[in-house]
Amino acid sequence: MLFLNFGQQVGGYMNFAEAEATGSSAHVVGMWSDAERHQYNPQTNIFTFYMTDEQGDQRRVEYHNPKPANFEDAEKLVIQGKIQGDVFRAEHILVKCPSKYNETQGPAMTS
Repeated sequence: MLFLNFGQQVGGYMNFAEAEATGSSAHVVGMWSDAERHQYNPQTNIFTFYMTDEQGDQRRVEYHNPKPANFEDAEKLVIQGKIQGDVFRAEHILVKCPSKYNETQGPAMTS
């Protein structure tokens, strides 16, 4: 029953145009637009920023929580929510930061 309800609430991974066309809740992957202003208003508890999806469509995002940790370091963002008018209202934000390990300096492997 819980699985069925969750499946009806979240439409899966989409870009902004698809999320707008379906009107359903969706996950959108993209990058925050650092050229645009981002701010947190403590009176309303709303963090606003602009994000560009993987197709290049940029939208304003409103998140009713403080700015997530490591936001400026994000390699990618995954936001879950719904488009209302010209604004994506995010319920959740997943910040994907670059790995602290790379191919040449990964952790030592022992046999």
